Amino acid sequence: MKRSKKIVHLLPLKPRRFKVTYICCLLLIFGLFGRLVNLQVFSASDLQKKARLIQFTKISSLNKRRSIVDRNNRLIAYDKPLYRLWAHPKYFNFPGDPTNRVRTIDEVVNKLTPILNVKDELLLSKFENKMLGIELLDEITENQAKKIKNLHISGLDLVKYSQRYYPQRNLYSNLIGFVNYENKGSAGLELHLDNQIKVLNKSNLIKKGGDGTPLPDNSGPRDFISDYKSLGLTIDSRLQKATFKALSNHVVKWNAKKGFAIVMNVNNGEILSLASIPSYDPNKYWDYDSEVFRGWYSQDLFEPGSTFKPINLALALEEKAIQKDGLVEDSGEVNVGGWSLSNWDKKGNGYIDYPKVLQVSSNVGMVKIMQNLPSKTYWNWLNKLGINKRLETDLFESTAGQLKSKNIFVTQSIEPAVASFGKGFSISPLKLAQLHAVLANGGSEIIPHVTFNFKAHLKNYSPKEIFSNEVSKTVLKWMESVVDNGSGKGAKIDGYRIGGKTGTSQKAVNGRYTNKKVCSFVASFPVNNPKYVVLVVIDEPSKAYAYGSTVAVPIAKEIIESLIVIEKIPPQIEENRKVVKKP
Repeated sequence: MKRSKKIVHLLPLKPRRFKVTYICCLLLIFGLFGRLVNLQVFSASDLQKKARLIQFTKISSLNKRRSIVDRNNRLIAYDKPLYRLWAHPKYFNFPGDPTNRVRTIDEVVNKLTPILNVKDELLLSKFENKMLGIELLDEITENQAKKIKNLHISGLDLVKYSQRYYPQRNLYSNLIGFVNYENKGSAGLELHLDNQIKVLNKSNLIKKGGDGTPLPDNSGPRDFISDYKSLGLTIDSRLQKATFKALSNHVVKWNAKKGFAIVMNVNNGEILSLASIPSYDPNKYWDYDSEVFRGWYSQDLFEPGSTFKPINLALALEEKAIQKDGLVEDSGEVNVGGWSLSNWDKKGNGYIDYPKVLQVSSNVGMVKIMQNLPSKTYWNWLNKLGINKRLETDLFESTAGQLKSKNIFVTQSIEPAVASFGKGFSISPLKLAQLHAVLANGGSEIIPHVTFNFKAHLKNYSPKEIFSNEVSKTVLKWMESVVDNGSGKGAKIDGYRIGGKTGTSQKAVNGRYTNKKVCSFVASFPVNNPKYVVLVVIDEPSKAYAYGSTVAVPIAKEIIESLIVIEKIPPQIEENRKVVKKP
């Protein structure tokens, strides 16, 4: 029996329902269009940024700071690559294990401790029931990191970083300084030349796909390579070591507060060695008081005392206030403006020539010599020498010296009188070394520096001629007599011509002189063809008989002896005022 088909009659759509459907579809279309406009126009820049964050990865170079090397390319400071080890216990899995197997913390620790050379308890204590993001150890060496990678243990991550390392430890600390935990320069050249030492790489971006696979782009072949340039110093590590050793031994011997020694090329201002005591280990800077980080040799001031007498004699000769073959009466005491000034030993020396003035370090003789020079002219010379100006150098920020105002200096006769033997004004030890270098090289201004690229900074610099060549040679010969027959004879070395001047000055505290001393000695070498100036300054030696001749001279002699060996300087003998090399 056939079923009859049911016929369904379609009813026409009600106008109201049609309108509702039409309006809903229209609203949906407008909504989609609005969404599209919002994405393509209003949110485009934000979406583009998000896309770039997913598509690109920024790569930064490992070496954040350039290495520092001496003139012979010996390492002084460099970035040492190290690793941090992170653990994720929920993913611990050994090679060959099923994917779903999770190894225990003890099993992983047993694999790590022989490599890291630590006790199991130390590593186990790090976990504390955590399952993700656990920092186990840092300062892991490259060799240890390689062994850990070879274990192929899932759940272990090694993060590479760099740490500043100073292989010479305290030998260069007061010169180089250190970088802090954040790898920022915090003292010495690391701070002062931070912009030259930092590696300022461009931002390196690498494209990657959705699964993290790197994609080809237009990066150059060196875009992701570290900067391997280094900062070269004029310092010779061999001489630096000899200088540091000599200075350290004598600072301890005299129980002094601090000491400084420098060797500088008088012709170009290159510093071959610069040592300062006390020093510190920059690899462990946190163990020291911050006061030891200061470069006091350019930041602290002192009265140069008798080491300034050769400079004053050069001024007098330049102004023709004295003749080089003249004499001066040293009565042992002189009255100036109601003040009584005397020699260090309270004794007179009678009529003496100018070399003798330096040999016996006559204060009275210097006062009478400089009285021949008008006070106004004298002050102008001190100002020309830059006594009251900051010394431009690539070392620490230097402190400007202190010099009385021109009005006080000219109107009060005691000021030029005490200045004649190096008192009443103050300069830094580095400034004193510069002035003696100028005197030794024939009178041409030089700027002390420790970096070779400092010359580029001075490419437009035009040195001033301060002393005439004749005056420089005359004073240098007078200084030679100090080493041959005067207070500097402890620095004499057979076969070599050395000029020098000792200094022993009292320290002033709150405007009053105390029993504390600063002992110094400056040497120019060799006299016939000056190339080096050596300055030694010892602050507050606390034992008896502490003078420039007893404290500073022996240090300078040891340094000069090392300099002779390192630079292979042949001996010389003076015969009829001609220099002849020994066969």
